[in-house]
Amino acid sequence: MEFINTDIPDCFEIRNFHQADDRGEFIKVYNSMEYNEKAFDFMIEEMYFTVSRPGVFRGMHFQLPPHDHTKLVFCNYGSVQDFILDLRKDSPLFGKVAEITLSKELRNAVLIPRGCAHGFYVPDEESMLSYLVETGYEPDVDTGLLWNSIGHDFGFKDPIISERDKQLTDFNTFNSPF
Repeated sequence: MEFINTDIPDCFEIRNFHQADDRGEFIKVYNSMEYNEKAFDFMIEEMYFTVSRPGVFRGMHFQLPPHDHTKLVFCNYGSVQDFILDLRKDSPLFGKVAEITLSKELRNAVLIPRGCAHGFYVPDEESMLSYLVETGYEPDVDTGLLWNSIGHDFGFKDPIISERDKQLTDFNTFNSPF
């Protein structure tokens, strides 16, 4: 595994170990010893996945403290443009967005730290994302920000978004607890 810094502090693109032969492919997406060597205190409590069709945007989501969490996200099939928004008030990049392409072909993942919002856009083909998170889903503190209030050029227009995501908080009125 190779850990590559992104523009967001403590957020890493991870190039996963893989082997391929005439039978298919083996990809390792998580190894606690390798994460511990990098001083990441990341223990998985829950795993889930989403399947999204082309044109879908999901985000920008996070959970409020004390149920905020670090998450590891990777693409099982298809390809997505992944977005991470730094919401940590003491971060030099507060309010800034990092972008990473996640795909089956790249065999990569992104480690998103506590205090960051996450979203993704599906440009071309149905795609599946898997999430490994260190706290369970808590609906009372699961929230997010309106993607188009952040002031970032996402590179797409008129995405398909859920009714819930249309009602999220405007970034300009958000008081970050992180």
